[in-house]
Formats: sequence, structure tokens, C-alpha cells
Amino acid sequence: MITRDIDAFVAHVRTLAADFGPPTARAAFLVAPDGFRLAAQSATDNRYMAPANGFDAMRASAQHRELQRALSTVLPTICFPGDPESPDALFPNNVFGTAWSSDGGGRYIVGRMRHAVRQREADRADIRGFFGGVLDYAEIDLSTQEHSCELTGALVIDRARGIGWCGLSERCDAEGARLMHEAFGLRATLMFDLAPGEYHTNVVLAILAGRAVLASPPGFADARVLQALEAVYAPHCIVLSPGEHAAFAGNAIALSENIVWMSAAAGASLTAASRARLEAAGFELRTVALDAIEAAGGSLRCCVGEVF
Repeated sequence: MITRDIDAFVAHVRTLAADFGPPTARAAFLVAPDGFRLAAQSATDNRYMAPANGFDAMRASAQHRELQRALSTVLPTICFPGDPESPDALFPNNVFGTAWSSDGGGRYIVGRMRHAVRQREADRADIRGFFGGVLDYAEIDLSTQEHSCELTGALVIDRARGIGWCGLSERCDAEGARLMHEAFGLRATLMFDLAPGEYHTNVVLAILAGRAVLASPPGFADARVLQALEAVYAPHCIVLSPGEHAAFAGNAIALSENIVWMSAAAGASLTAASRARLEAAGFELRTVALDAIEAAGGSLRCCVGEVF
């Protein structure tokens, strides 16, 4: 099922067991922020980006290295070198994604980026070679078709149930959503419009190990999307305040059953109530300072590619 019908989607997914696959990744991959600077094309539809003088390449590199070190305490985390001609390449989850098939084979998906400055990232032979040659994953290449589909930036996936929540914007249209739904082999995907000014779903929504949600209501054009999230994930649907949203608290990820990761600024923004609800859902919060990286308009989850 792939639909815009919220009621039909909720009715269907509430019948699905959490037996689609592992809820969290078995490894993670990063791309170093080499050549870190303002990407002018990306800035045209990413309001979170700092001006050109707000970028500190050395500090971003040091913070990124610390991110890899921190994540490696939980699961294997590798880092590919960056490309000085691709200043947004430190956000690889938009370009490369993975899925595991019921027949025991893995596959990797290559997304179609909206902006030309990011489209070149899809051509990296080393990353393709890692997935196709080292891991022996089958390739699904969406990068050469015309519809934007920026993978797990636009599509937030509940891997336990095999369902997707896909926010439409300039970075993903309805056909792109359909292509991703098929490529990831999902049981059901809900398509909905992001609010004006939002570029990626994963800035306003995180699904944590298939059992809890962080959601920012102003990020959705239709308030019923939040109601759908509450219907599926109650009692662990955590509604973020405007301050938490602005600090990238929605750009979080669980890479194990009991730990949620977000930036230090995002963690500091959490209210006592939000922290208590994360604990009630069985999560420990860990943070990494990423203020230099956040100048590029993304935060911790944007930096993390998942290997399933």
C-alpha cells in the first residue's frame, strides 16, 4: 500500500506485526566533511543553513570524527573520505540507503538528489563498490530517473513494521515516493505534504527502533499526520516543542534497541517532559556536539547512513 489516505493507512498498519526485520541497523557509515562550506544550491530550499561566514571546516571535521568515535561504541561505524567538490556529502543518508530482503539478500538504493551539487555524490565508485563488491548487495539505482527521491531524508522508515512516512517537498515528489517504497520493499507508505519551508521529513520526525516517535507538529501541512503517528505509536509519540524542533531534536536516530542519539544542542533543548517520555519508552539519551555541522542545515541523523 502507498497512499495519501491517512485513515486507510492507519487502519492497515495497525494490523501489521513488528516482524518485518531488525528495527535498527547492524552497522553505520559516514562521509567526512571534506570541503565543508556553504552549498549555495542547497541553501535555496533549506532554511536551516547558516550564511557562508557561519561555516567552520576544522571544527566540523573534529566534531564529525567524534561522532564516528561515539557511534562506534554501539555498532561498527565506517567513514568514507569526503569530496571537496561536494560540500553536502557529509549527509550520505539522502543518497545511499540499504534494505534486507526476506530471502536473505541485501540491497542498496541510490537516490536521486534535487540539486546538481548533490547529484554527483551518487556517482561515487568507492561507496557503490563497498555495497556492491564488498557486501555483495544488489543495486537499485534511482539516480538516473527524473523524480527527486532523497531517500531517508524524505522517507522515515519503521523497519520493524516495514512502513514508511514520506513527506513530499521539492526534495521528493509522489513518483519519487513510489520508487522508494518499492526499492525499500515496504509494506505500506503514507505520503503527505511537509509544511512550507520544510525540506526533509527527518528534520521533523524520527521513529526510534520501531516503538517510539519524536514529531514536530508544525512540520506537517496536515495536522492529521500527527494524529496518525499517535494512533500507531501510542503511548510513545513524543510531541516536540518549537524550541526542540529548532534545535534539531527531531533529527535523531536509534542505532540500538535502547539508545537514542541526537546533537548536544538538540539534547539540551529537550524539556523535562520529553526526557521523561524517552526514558519511559526505554531509551537512554546520548549526544554529540555538532554545532559546526548544523550550520549546513542538518544534524546527527542526517550524517548517518544505515547498513541493514
